[in-house]
Amino acid sequence: MTETQKSPAEAALILSQWLSSGYPTGAFAWSHGLENAVAEGAVTDAAAFRAFAADCLEHGAGRSDAILLAHAWRDPADDAPAELAEALAPSKERRAETLALGAAFAAATAASWGPRDLSPAPYPVAFGRAARAHGIPLELALPAYLQAFAATLASAAQRLVPLGHTEAQQALAALAPVALRVAAAAEGAPLDAVGGAAFAADIAAMRHEVQQPRLFRS
Repeated sequence: MTETQKSPAEAALILSQWLSSGYPTGAFAWSHGLENAVAEGAVTDAAAFRAFAADCLEHGAGRSDAILLAHAWRDPADDAPAELAEALAPSKERRAETLALGAAFAAATAASWGPRDLSPAPYPVAFGRAARAHGIPLELALPAYLQAFAATLASAAQRLVPLGHTEAQQALAALAPVALRVAAAAEGAPLDAVGGAAFAADIAAMRHEVQQPRLFRS
């Protein structure tokens, strides 16, 4: 069941909780290939991190996730976005990442917010369905989700690059326009526009599968 659309203030409060580091999705355990990019010397400072994160947002999983989220929001009963999200994951760990985050998000949200029948799905699909069910406008959900994606990468970068707290916040501020731009483009994009070209990040995620030692699950 879809609730009446929330006001911007109500939606902001819900989104801030769902996307906070305290929400039990386990996002802190995944680096989206960043750990390998750091280990191989591709990301060594704040500027390189911003470039890596911007590529992920604009040409990689950020863009694809935003399109999948939008379609899941518009038609929560359609299984096509979930099937695409799983099938098009470029590596074993990236597939595990989206499925684990989605399952954890669905479980925590169903238990705390409802609906009780919110089923596990790849993360952007579970998020889109929940946002629709709770009356959160798509135009608010999309950029918030993308900025949280960037924040998760920044959190990993603080442990890996290393990146200072202020540098991490500066990077997120610089990435906000990218998140807004990707969200605006994804809102009306057709489902067959899903796909990416963030080859360096995808290859890093593949190489991470055999990397030792490592801190993160992807």
